[in-house]
Amino acid sequence: MKIMQKQKLTKIISTAIPLRMENVDTDQIIPARFLKATTREGFGLNIFRDWRYDPDGNPKPHFVLNHPQYAGEILLAGHNFGCGSSREHAAWALSDYGFKAVVSSFFADIFKNNALNNSLLPVQVTPDFLQLLFAAVHENHKTKIVIDVDKQTISVPSKKISEAFDINPYKKICIMNGYDDVDYLLSLKPEIEEFEKKRKNDYSLS
Repeated sequence: MKIMQKQKLTKIISTAIPLRMENVDTDQIIPARFLKATTREGFGLNIFRDWRYDPDGNPKPHFVLNHPQYAGEILLAGHNFGCGSSREHAAWALSDYGFKAVVSSFFADIFKNNALNNSLLPVQVTPDFLQLLFAAVHENHKTKIVIDVDKQTISVPSKKISEAFDINPYKKICIMNGYDDVDYLLSLKPEIEEFEKKRKNDYSLS
């Protein structure tokens, strides 16, 4: 059976949505009452539901995702993003909404791993650089941010600012190629077959 690949992320060039809030937990990203689905699709509809809508389902105009000027594939978030419960649905919801990357000065470890496993890039930057990003986007909502996964850099060309970020080497390979763990093993099939062939030849000569 053919394994469906996740999206490949090599370089993201996009405007950003600035969520200048700290300690955003997974229940705020996707409230527990919306976790009834058995597939990953559709969670984006209820992302930040209690912040985006009032009890009658009307959009709250002050919430940043409801501001018409802000859009993009990058979410700028405050410190300690993705804390709380370990639900993988938080990464599903962010990805389903259309985000390809979340930028913060700190991520909860479980959320960070869940994001990487679902082709959502968590980019951890220094607190000072995060403030520069927020300032640039607030000054001009059309500001483009460039995230280069291969070079492991995040930059704002118009402001001539840039910073490096860390990523697990194995997860980097997976996210750049759209692999899950099974896809990665399948990608090594030629090397494995060559190794087995050589091992058999060496054994037959011994």
